[in-house]
Amino acid sequence: MTGMRAQLEQLRGILDLPLPRIEQAQRIAAAIRAEGAYRWVGLYDVDLVRGLVLNIAWSGPHAPAHPSFPLSRGISSRAISLGRTVNVGDVTQDADYLTALDGTRSEIIVPVLDGGLVVGTIDVESEYPDAFGPTAQRFLEQCAQTLQSFWTQA
Repeated sequence: MTGMRAQLEQLRGILDLPLPRIEQAQRIAAAIRAEGAYRWVGLYDVDLVRGLVLNIAWSGPHAPAHPSFPLSRGISSRAISLGRTVNVGDVTQDADYLTALDGTRSEIIVPVLDGGLVVGTIDVESEYPDAFGPTAQRFLEQCAQTLQSFWTQA
């Protein structure tokens, strides 16, 4: 990772741009993906009232296979219900994994919190097992904190 501080500043800069929300989200997803050389990054809204997780934007080789899904499905459901990051080193061994891209081996879901409620998630996938070590997890969790206003001011 190049510079965590510099990357977080880049994300703050994207938040300051007077862009439509979807365009901001696309730039955010691309910036996070580039920083970690990740295979795929998606940003999701969490709609607790309707019970849905909804993709806002993504960066990677393909659109998400599940652009929306119930709160009760996927690894995201664990991150949302626990209110903390879920880091799965081998998705082939996790019954909750919703296949998004063929060949994905690891996935990390980082919740974005607002007063204890999960309002969004950052979903990152890799074709390598155990791809998200402590440094990557810490970076993604700091991204979630930095980007909180993206979800709370939507």
